[in-house]
Amino acid sequence: MSSSRTELVDVTMPQMGVSVAEGTVVQWRKQVGDQIQADETICEISTDKIDTEVPAPAGGVVAEILVPLEATVAVGVVLARIAPEGAVAASPGPGAPATAGGAAAATNGNSAGAAVAPAVNGAPAPAASTGATGVPRRYSPVVQRIAAAHGIDLERVTGTGRDGRVRKQDVLAFVEAEGATESAAATAPEPPLHIESPYRPDPAAVADGGQLSRMRRQIGEHMKRSLDTAAHCTTWIEVDMSAVEGARAPLGLTALAFVARATTLALREHSSLNAWLEGERYTRHDAVNLGIAVSLGENGLIVPVLKDAHELSVEGLGVRIKDLARRARAGELSPDEVREGTFTITNPGQYGSIMATPIINQPQVGILDLEAVTKRPVVITDAAGNDAIAIRPMTILGLSWDHRALDGAIAAQFLAAVKRHLEAWTAV
Repeated sequence: MSSSRTELVDVTMPQMGVSVAEGTVVQWRKQVGDQIQADETICEISTDKIDTEVPAPAGGVVAEILVPLEATVAVGVVLARIAPEGAVAASPGPGAPATAGGAAAATNGNSAGAAVAPAVNGAPAPAASTGATGVPRRYSPVVQRIAAAHGIDLERVTGTGRDGRVRKQDVLAFVEAEGATESAAATAPEPPLHIESPYRPDPAAVADGGQLSRMRRQIGEHMKRSLDTAAHCTTWIEVDMSAVEGARAPLGLTALAFVARATTLALREHSSLNAWLEGERYTRHDAVNLGIAVSLGENGLIVPVLKDAHELSVEGLGVRIKDLARRARAGELSPDEVREGTFTITNPGQYGSIMATPIINQPQVGILDLEAVTKRPVVITDAAGNDAIAIRPMTILGLSWDHRALDGAIAAQFLAAVKRHLEAWTAV
């Protein structure tokens, strides 16, 4: 081609969340030689949590496609390259990817001509089976997870994607038609919202001598990196939840919605915690983009973000949190919904735990841990100064904070503000 390689713009597998390590190319929208505009979709990818479109980072001509359809590659791997406008795409040589939709494609100089895409960079290809027509059926990680959650045999699902590929939408439509969603909701409690996902080795890991799965390794690497980066400290405070318990039942809300509202108010009062620390660059944010950690059980965790959470009432927060959690577990979140969080809340308390030291979600400088609300005897003081013992619903809030960005006095003041808003709850 006429342009030099230094002029090519890489299209890479994007990062879609804390523990997302890889993604599968499920459709190429453009072929080699096609014109493409900046932000126009070049391909569709599927991760174990999100299906999404990948936009072109620049306009021009699709010069190379490096990853075959249905191949699974790690985050950051170059999927394709775009040449400047007016450039002529190179003619693919023997064994190289002739078109975006072809099965043959070169990766790291090796050709792949099989009907089922091979593993790339050590990552396994998506699950596949052979249908009645003899054409292999391939399933993305999201499709497999939704099917497993609802006990669906994917051979029964009609695919509407290219070459009969079963898409996420097809599985969700099947679930709705079969009434699986209502049945599951009636027989099982809603999964918890929290950041620490208990490790259960996947079958492949057990067969391989009990090694950690790739997902667990990715989560571990992120947590270890945060511990190595931030100067972690944790401060706890005890909160009487009597006012919240009295207010939440009529509204049909959980305590998490009230803690989220109190947290947004406290962050507006103490903006040093509504911030990022990237290297030596410290940035305070006006808007509170509140991350709510959602456990996906054996599939890890994800932190969807409530943008401009400070503008929402407690009722609005309750609705949005429930919706984000549901869509997170169904793999329906968009990339924008897992980005740009400025502060995170994790909620493992519904398991009955009473104290924890959460790990900061980088590059944020703080994370709030909501523990179990339990009734126990406490000393209270009336208006006349008289002490008495009473049974009250109590909880412990734990704040892990980065000592590089702030000091213990600020952390304590922030927790005191959250406590004040919860104990003197009014409809704010």
